[in-house]
Amino acid sequence: MPIKIVPTKLQDVKLIETEVFGDHRGFFTETFTRNKFEEAGIEFDFNQDNQSLSTQPGVLRGMHYQLAPYTQTKLVRVVTGAVYDVLVDMRKGSPTYGEWEGYLLSEYNHRQLLVPRGFAHGFMTLTPNVNFAYKVDGYYEPKADRGIAFDDPKI
Repeated sequence: MPIKIVPTKLQDVKLIETEVFGDHRGFFTETFTRNKFEEAGIEFDFNQDNQSLSTQPGVLRGMHYQLAPYTQTKLVRVVTGAVYDVLVDMRKGSPTYGEWEGYLLSEYNHRQLLVPRGFAHGFMTLTPNVNFAYKVDGYYEPKADRGIAFDDPKI
């Protein structure tokens, strides 16, 4: 079965739903299957997997991004718990430059979010013990690391 892409208001951002097979024992889902993602127009050479744990609700992580040429595409998901995930389009010249949108990602909805290069990304934990996992297509470069305040009045 193909993956489902849920529309977003931000250009190039994709909210992704994979098929979930559940029964009395739990569930199974393929979180990343290259050919299915490629069929949906998502083709990136992910080279690193990352995971973070936030033990308390209300933890704020972000808004982070990296300057060119070290920008990263991310494919993010929540393994346990729930977050309010936010993206800001930082790409000058983009039709949605400076706009933001938030998404609920959780262990229950199994949604993933494709964060294109040039977006600031962050999330707030809504539950305790949030395990947050993501793939990236570029390596972290400390000298290119930047951030913006979650409450920046211009956004």
